[in-house]
Amino acid sequence: MRKTTSRRARCEGAEPNRDEGRASLYDEVTARIVSELEAGRFPWVQPWGRTGGTGPGLPRNALTARSYSGVNVLILWGAVIEHGWSSQSWLTFRQAQDAGGCVRKGEHGVTVVYADRFTPEAEKERAAREGGDPKAVPFLKRFTVFNVAQCEGLRAGLASDPAPLPEREIVPVAEEVIAASGVDFRIGGDRAFYVRSEDFVQVPPQPAFYEQINYYRTCLHELTHATGHPARLARDLTNGFGSKDYAREELVALSGQSAPLATLQ
Repeated sequence: MRKTTSRRARCEGAEPNRDEGRASLYDEVTARIVSELEAGRFPWVQPWGRTGGTGPGLPRNALTARSYSGVNVLILWGAVIEHGWSSQSWLTFRQAQDAGGCVRKGEHGVTVVYADRFTPEAEKERAAREGGDPKAVPFLKRFTVFNVAQCEGLRAGLASDPAPLPEREIVPVAEEVIAASGVDFRIGGDRAFYVRSEDFVQVPPQPAFYEQINYYRTCLHELTHATGHPARLARDLTNGFGSKDYAREELVALSGQSAPLATLQ
């Protein structure tokens, strides 16, 4: 005999799919943030950008001027840092067209999310009939947005040039500490790190830092990692990200940057 499925059964069967969709989106956002951490990018604390990049203002919609909020701030900050874009302004594909331009061919957008609640009309009617408050239903939607740097032909006023980076402010005492460390100290790129196997430190150029003093904080942080080299204090620097030993080493580096910098304020 042919089986029939009631409307209620079909709806009940669809519920797990909606939950799975929400869970999948949550997992996707979480995975993206974790990947930023594992890549060494901390957009909410990283005190520098790429040369020609933008400062750490809140991401906003270029058409409505509304700032993004919640987890979207972290997602969009991470994208700006990763690609070195010169703007914190974003548009959907359609908004780019409404603004008189378009997204360049081959560009890939960034997924952001919108969470809210709504009350179905049937639920409002039930509450009015039976009494009590109507129950709101949570929902989560995803949108793809593009940085204005990925667009062309936009009308004037949407995409402004970034403010020029400040000139380098030299702190002689800090420069003496760097020189006296004896560590191979390299300047360039858009990452700060210490390479134990080759015993060298590399940091971005000072003009890339939004606040000049953070250049020296970063220098001393990485130089403190270098004190763990076998030829110096021989700390174990092979610990993996997220481990207790990794956290301990980061505390050592934070201590190494904090005390000297306190004398420079």
